[in-house]
Amino acid sequence: MDTGLLLQYLLIALAVVVSVWVVLKKQFPGFLRRVRGVLALWLVKPQRSSRLQAWGRKLAPEPSSGGGACGGCDSCGPKAPKQH
Repeated sequence: MDTGLLLQYLLIALAVVVSVWVVLKKQFPGFLRRVRGVLALWLVKPQRSSRLQAWGRKLAPEPSSGGGACGGCDSCGPKAPKQH
């Protein structure tokens, strides 16, 4: 295979992977969070190497705040009046 063609295929593959990641983050955040959690739990098992365990801890999703059904941004509640 020609080197230029191989490089072209690698760039296209990278673009597809990035596109899939963006779509997953935007459209399916709950699914992505579950997948990250499962993968992180699989990586942090004691029989894994320390490098894989560290990667699993880094990959683990952040703890959820539990601030309501919509995610806890507090933008839908009553707003405090502005003081001048």
